Amino acid sequence: MIQIEHLTKRYGNFTAVDDVTFTAQPGRVTGFLGPNGAGKSTLMRMLCGLTPPTSGSATVLGMKYADLPNPIKHVGVMLDAAAQHPGRTGAEVLALAGLIAGASKSRVAEMTDTVGLTPAETKRRVKDYSLGMRQRLGIAGALMGDPKILVLDEPANGLDPAGIHWMRGLLGDYAANGGTVLLSSHLLGEVQVIAHDLVMIGHGKIVAQGSMQELLSSKEQGSVVDSMTRQDLVSAVQAAGGTITQRPDGAFDVNLLPPKMGQVALDAKVPLVLLRERDQNNLEQLFLTLTQDTARQEIR
Repeated sequence: MIQIEHLTKRYGNFTAVDDVTFTAQPGRVTGFLGPNGAGKSTLMRMLCGLTPPTSGSATVLGMKYADLPNPIKHVGVMLDAAAQHPGRTGAEVLALAGLIAGASKSRVAEMTDTVGLTPAETKRRVKDYSLGMRQRLGIAGALMGDPKILVLDEPANGLDPAGIHWMRGLLGDYAANGGTVLLSSHLLGEVQVIAHDLVMIGHGKIVAQGSMQELLSSKEQGSVVDSMTRQDLVSAVQAAGGTITQRPDGAFDVNLLPPKMGQVALDAKVPLVLLRERDQNNLEQLFLTLTQDTARQEIR
């Protein structure tokens, strides 16, 4: 289990992480989402003891990461696949991780097979690896100690569709066997497929958290609508007692279902170029809505 309680990190007058609290449970994959600069990597670094928090706490298995006896045996971490030593071979990187973890020599071959690296590839130096190969090597290293928890920052970067499918199965099986996974990613479609729970942050603060099902079903019903005469559209919706909010793509979210919205536009003689029911099961749209710039407020 991972427990984050009132975690805060300030750099001078800038607050990177602001009073964040959440729990990642065993047997579940927790998707940790937010736009660039939202504080995801800073929080993960605090969790793994690389950055001291200003206040609050981050614990794994009830202890601070730094207080765990031989942490690699309890928590598998991959925060930056590109940080591996470029002059070592893949086999040497994993052998060193195995030595730290006290794992048998056969564990190296077992993990390279698990992540789909061939014996020939493990003999190559890391500087000659593609990003996708470095991601696979990083995940293998995180698994070397047979940990109960995985903390992965953007593990799907550089993976091709087959690699993403492989990672989905790997993490799904890991959680199904009782492991705890905290996963950050910008591939929202993949997060929607694999994650059981979500934590979304923006500007260092949590904007939403809960199970995938709860968050996607909590979205208010309504329409997505657009017009060549947008100000007339805004005025028509407001005159009808509805609320209208501009989306990141320029169209509008309206709290009126399509039949009602269509009638409002017809009565006001506003030509529509888009009218459809709001997607209730789209993580990408939920993400964009919850983390869009705070300057983009409801139009009045």
